[in-house]
Amino acid sequence: MMTNAEVSRSDDENNISILRRFTKRVQGSGVLNRVRSIRFFERTPSKYKRKAHALKRIVRRDAFQELAKLGKVKEGEYKYKRGKK
Repeated sequence: MMTNAEVSRSDDENNISILRRFTKRVQGSGVLNRVRSIRFFERTPSKYKRKAHALKRIVRRDAFQELAKLGKVKEGEYKYKRGKK
């Protein structure tokens, strides 16, 4: 839950002191800490997605092993030339 940090200006207050008071209020409310904590948050993939990814990985591994047995690709070569043909 986010709360707004609001600061009202008194008559004899300058802009710098208002800004300083506002930043203190924002720090006290914890809004920035919350936003920074969820900045790179990634949801965990669903069970279906995890299984699908595992199956793809198994198929790729089997295809590589088959190519290695046929002598069409070397063991360390395929890893680095994955995206290139």
